[in-house]
Amino acid sequence: MTDRDAVHPDPASMRKQYRDEGLAEADLPATPVAQFARWFKQAATEAHLYEPNAMIVSTADAQGRLSSRTVLLKHFDEQGFVFYTNYGSRKARDLAENPYVSLLFPWHPMARQVIVTGIARRTGRDETAAYFRTRPHGSQLGAWASAQSSVIATRSDLEAAYAELAARYPEGEQVPVPPNWGGFRVAPQTVEFWQGRENRLHDRLRYVAEPDGSWRVERLSP
Repeated sequence: MTDRDAVHPDPASMRKQYRDEGLAEADLPATPVAQFARWFKQAATEAHLYEPNAMIVSTADAQGRLSSRTVLLKHFDEQGFVFYTNYGSRKARDLAENPYVSLLFPWHPMARQVIVTGIARRTGRDETAAYFRTRPHGSQLGAWASAQSSVIATRSDLEAAYAELAARYPEGEQVPVPPNWGGFRVAPQTVEFWQGRENRLHDRLRYVAEPDGSWRVERLSP
């Protein structure tokens, strides 16, 4: 019997009973960002989740072909959710053709998830530069060394590009911001907060943006 023939765990049999703790409309603040801040703090400082700012960013190109990847959230406020990337990457190319995007925060240990849908726009260069300066020196060099999403022959090519940059910009020397690297801010149109409940009767409360700038909250069936 080969490893290929070995019986693997059955995903259909993997069941967890979720918690009693729920989410009620009366408990929600006026804006989704305020509610996100509340849950994000709990994820980071109470549940101590590993990288609670990790989110799945889903995009589609002009033909509707979807792609998803995990990206780290770097800032959020009432204007939206910000992440940074190479503007030549697949996600950035998709967003240039189709600015609609979905963000998913999968906080499994808390039986929670947050889903943001909205429109992504590039951040200004001043904002991008300010964030770039906070990055570790090695990450700054990496932004130059990697033409993200492009095909490369070997890892050695990538490491050689990094080594050349490290020699050009040694530790302590300012690294310029790559011209093809920067941020996206996702202005939310809907934000759904999902709380797992017993018997799969989950709580799903979704904020929907209104034309006057206010938010409507609606409950979704699980």
